[in-house]
Order: sequence, then structure tokens, then C-alpha cells
Amino acid sequence: MRVAIITETFLPKVDGIVKVTCLLLDHLARRGIEALVIAPRYGEGQRYKDAPVRSLPSMPMPLYPEARIGFATFSLYRDLAAFQPDVAHLFHPVATGIPTMAMLKWMEVPTVTSFHLDYARLAPQFRVGALDLGFTRPLIDEITKNVFNWADYSLAPSKLVQRQMRRLGIGKVGLWRRGVDAAAFHPGFRSDAMRAEMTQGNPDATILLYVGRLSLEKQIEHIRPVLEQVPNTRLAVVGDGPARATLERQFAGQPAAFMGYLRGERLSQAYASADIFVFPSRLETFGLVVIEAMAAGLPVVAARVGGVADIVSEGVNGYTFESGDVAMLLDGVLRIASKRERRVWMGKQARAYAETQSWEAIMDEVIEVYASLIEERRPQQVAV
Repeated sequence: MRVAIITETFLPKVDGIVKVTCLLLDHLARRGIEALVIAPRYGEGQRYKDAPVRSLPSMPMPLYPEARIGFATFSLYRDLAAFQPDVAHLFHPVATGIPTMAMLKWMEVPTVTSFHLDYARLAPQFRVGALDLGFTRPLIDEITKNVFNWADYSLAPSKLVQRQMRRLGIGKVGLWRRGVDAAAFHPGFRSDAMRAEMTQGNPDATILLYVGRLSLEKQIEHIRPVLEQVPNTRLAVVGDGPARATLERQFAGQPAAFMGYLRGERLSQAYASADIFVFPSRLETFGLVVIEAMAAGLPVVAARVGGVADIVSEGVNGYTFESGDVAMLLDGVLRIASKRERRVWMGKQARAYAETQSWEAIMDEVIEVYASLIEERRPQQVAV
């Protein structure tokens, strides 16, 4: 089987989409499946491990320079024809994916799309001068519906998003759940040195941890009242993004450490060395970092967005709240932080759940989708 993977973002950029893309590529390689990656050019690398990367000419996205817009060219069609994919997987096709899908349709390659970013709900946070782009939401929803229906099959990352896609009018929507590498994210990575770094020399404090992109929709500023009202708590923020400077000003004078991007063992240590994972985001398709934190043995306090409701059991491995409800966020942290025994027990429950969510089984389900689409395209033999 040969699979073309088309994505709007790739290494060296670090975000949830890139992480899932790389996990899928790793799994395809283990299963002996050949892959070609098509993505906007972010760097000079032309391969990801064994998979060649076709880097497209690109430019920074005007309203979000950290991301790039890739341009599909005629030479890309030649490369696709040379690769001869049996199936193509497009990660939320937009500027790169839509013209590439047109090429794939011309080549009669079966296509599957996966939903990763709710662009329509993101639009209101962007402005052109004094103009709020929220008015574009109906147009974006209509484009999303048409593009996803153009594909042969679509995948949603959570039951919540699956329902949203169906309400939008997208047919043939399956579920591509998110898993976790329970060995890479493990309580055994707990580190006294990391605790000291995360607390700026106060390792006996209760460490609240946020991991992810620093942008407006993450609502990280909602954690500040917790630091002000729950004694002996400190916040460690892992990640980077366009809102970092604003957040550093908002948390000035508070016990908060901005640690930037962490990778590999240092990221594993950060998760395992904290006490409570806090995730106040207002907009997610899943929230991969939540289950990573659970694998590291952390109880979570998270907004009910994306896949959070699928994985958090109230009072067992965490608490959830309606996005924007700072009082309930505060209440959840207080319930966990007030009793060490409860925090430890909930952390063990979080770890136990995460151990049941292996990437291997979940990625095999995606391969089954590929195989089904390929089989549907095969000419049916007529019995004589």
C-alpha cells in the first residue's frame, strides 16, 4: 500500500497536527506501508525518517505568520503520478490540500480527510484593522462542508466534533480517536531537577501545568485567578505561540514560569513532575495534551471541548467545566489540590485509563479505512 499524506503544517513547526502526522507516519512504516508527505516548506529537510517530504513553495500566513501557506504546482502532479498512491489522506485540506485533492480526483485516487482545526470558530479572534473576521464563519462552514464531502470519507477526532460535522452536513464521518504512548509519557519520568526548574526553586509548591500552543483561544489567562486564590500553587506553561508576550505581561508578578517548547525526555519530565494539568481552552478538536498528561499520572481540570468529555470521568481522573467558567475551573483545582490523597488516587486513575488508549490499535483502524477505500475502487469481477 502507498499512502500520500497531505498536510497544511509540518516539521520543524511543533503543534498537535504535526505530532499526529508523525505518529501516523511512524506507524505506517512499522506496518511496511510506503508514504509520501506533501506539505508547505517550513525547513530544508526533504525526508521524515523513511518517508520523503515534498515541500511546496510557501509564504507566511498573513494573520498568523507562524503558519505557512503552501502552493500546489504542476510539478507536484508529476510527483504524485510518479508515486502512484493507492490512497490519499488529507489533514484538514485548505490552501495546500484543496488543489492537491483536485489533482488526486483527476488521478482517481481514493481520498480521506481528517478534521483538525475549527477554522470557522477561530475566525473571530483575527482582525484586519478594525474588522473582526467573525462574519466569515458561515462562508468557512460552507467551504468546509463542500471540501469534506468531496472526499470519499472523513474522520473526526472526537464524538463531539463528529456530531458537529454531521450537523454541518458532512456525510460519511467516521471516528479517528486519539491515543497516547504510555511509555513516552510515564510517571517514572518525574524529576526533582525539573520540579525545581518549573517552580523557579520552589519544588514543594503544587504545580499546575499547561502544555500547548500559546494563542488566544487557549484562554490560559483564566488560570491566573487560581494562582491568586489557591495557596501554594505555581504554574508552568510549556509551549510557545503568538500570545506569549501578552501572557507574560498578564502573569507578571504571579508564580508562573514560561518554559517554551520542550521535546523528548524533557517534555516527559515536565508532565511527570507536575501535580495537576489545567486546560482552559475554548476551542479544540481533541486536546491531545490532556491524555498525555493523564498518561504521566496527572489528574486534569479541563474545559469540555474536543475529546475531553470522551476521556475525563468526573471525580475519577479529573474535573471538567464549561469553557469560560473560571469559577468551575477554580473549584476543580481546589478539589484536587486540597487533599494529597485524592490527588494521588486520581492521578493513578488517569494513568490507568491512558494505558488502555494505545496508538497502535487506533492507527490500525485508520489503515483499515484506507484498505476499505482501496477495495471499493477495485473493479468488481463479473461472474461468468
